Amino acid sequence: MSNINLGLERLICSSNSKMLQASLKGNIAYLGHSAAVDRDLRLGLESMIKLFGKKLTKAFGPQHGFVTDVQDNMIETDHYIHPYFKIPIYSLYGENRIPSDEMLEDLDTIIVDLQDVGTRVYTYITTISYLMEAVEGRDIEIVILDRPNPIGGEIYEGPILEKKWRSFVGLHPIPQRHALTIGEVAKLQQKIHCPDTNLRIIEMTNWKRSYLWQDLHRPWINPSPNLPTAESSLIFPGSVLYEGTNISEGRGTTRSLEVLGAPGIDPFSFAARAQKELENANIKDVYLRPLQFFPMFQKHAGTACGGVHIHALKPHQFHAWKVGAILLRTFYLQNEFKFKWNDKPYEYEHDNLAIDFINGGQSLRHWIEHKGDLEALCELERKNWPDYLNLREDILIYRS
Repeated sequence: MSNINLGLERLICSSNSKMLQASLKGNIAYLGHSAAVDRDLRLGLESMIKLFGKKLTKAFGPQHGFVTDVQDNMIETDHYIHPYFKIPIYSLYGENRIPSDEMLEDLDTIIVDLQDVGTRVYTYITTISYLMEAVEGRDIEIVILDRPNPIGGEIYEGPILEKKWRSFVGLHPIPQRHALTIGEVAKLQQKIHCPDTNLRIIEMTNWKRSYLWQDLHRPWINPSPNLPTAESSLIFPGSVLYEGTNISEGRGTTRSLEVLGAPGIDPFSFAARAQKELENANIKDVYLRPLQFFPMFQKHAGTACGGVHIHALKPHQFHAWKVGAILLRTFYLQNEFKFKWNDKPYEYEHDNLAIDFINGGQSLRHWIEHKGDLEALCELERKNWPDYLNLREDILIYRS
């Protein structure tokens, strides 16, 4: 076990925890989920009730539900009374994605403890941002219990979100892999949109920006149902692009968002072509293992799919977005399966293509459709990076 102390652990068991606890005033709510645990795997809500008793009056759950059991996008969860803890759990992924006045009534403090995965489209940072907007100007303090970015705090990649493509899967002018913690994203939200939100961050201790999840020596708990391993979170900035296509990203298998494929594709010939494309882009230490898989639900359910399992042989040097983009072009150009962009509603967006919301603009799709070269891919990725780096410098909490 690493010597890192999470924000949650500092609140419940550090040398100044009593002082921290005493500083949280009035009626308290908790925004969390089943991946919000301490080093002993104790659920955060259980610790909050033990610490604050009847002062903890309600809890909130994000997308995938408070107990992280909802598989897919745009499948909403209801409010309910927790059957064991007997407190109301309000859904922020249902009829409300922004907490209502009724939900915020009589609250003085909202504690936020969510395990993020470091990718812009992962909606927990949007839920935190909406919460901050909802309480701005109210006498409510938002307290973020900070957690590690499981794919590190140094490597950022992918295009910066374009303003006109803001949505529930992208609010901030940050790249797809943003290299920030949820505490740092909250600071960004305060700086850009919510200067009058009363925000406090209980920082981690001993976390380094170079750390991936495997460096923490802690058990991995799915932050959502289809991220079953720490490796899947590392590959996610590239594999999530395939939600914008008819290519399976492995949902309905045991290694979702690590495998890619479709019916009719020969895995060995495709893997050889795709591996050559990566080599031509000077991407090394990534192995595309040919495989056939059989999704039990979602895309191509009940049908054998040919494709690849992405293996990052040197995880600390792995650039998922670029790998995902080059493979996406390879899928687009193959002839064994009729490739299509997903034109169905995506995360409450009913106009335009899902891939453009996922990638934060149309540039990647146009690059693929126009058979662009590697130089053009690097150019579209790095556009506006200097602006992001200037913004990032102002919000970093952890400097090493």
